[in-house]
Amino acid sequence: MSELSRFHIRPDDVAGFSPANHLGTINRRLIGPAVGAEKMEVLLGTLEAGGRALPHAHPGMEQACFLLRGTASVEVGEDRFDMQPGEACFFPAGVPHLFTVTSAEPASLLVIYSPPYGEDPSKVTRHGLA
Repeated sequence: MSELSRFHIRPDDVAGFSPANHLGTINRRLIGPAVGAEKMEVLLGTLEAGGRALPHAHPGMEQACFLLRGTASVEVGEDRFDMQPGEACFFPAGVPHLFTVTSAEPASLLVIYSPPYGEDPSKVTRHGLA
């Protein structure tokens, strides 16, 4: 077996972290500065049953999520909808959003930020949503 390139990422080889503004969540930064990405960031998130992102927004940063496993309830500004595996959602820059796992099993999703977030507290604002 050949040695991995920095451009070939295996999620199990990436350290997990608990992101700010989230409960019951472990993220793994798959694409980011470690592979040379400057304009985007891709994370694999695992949220336990009942896990959620607290209401927040990212000024100047767009975010997209693709649900791989589990189900979720999502709020984006005034929009509210449920998600199933194989569906995506978009959080426009500066728009408050909330993501809550509704399945009995953990949810798994890809999260894409542009430009990269990097867990920088200056790139997030907390909000209250219904």
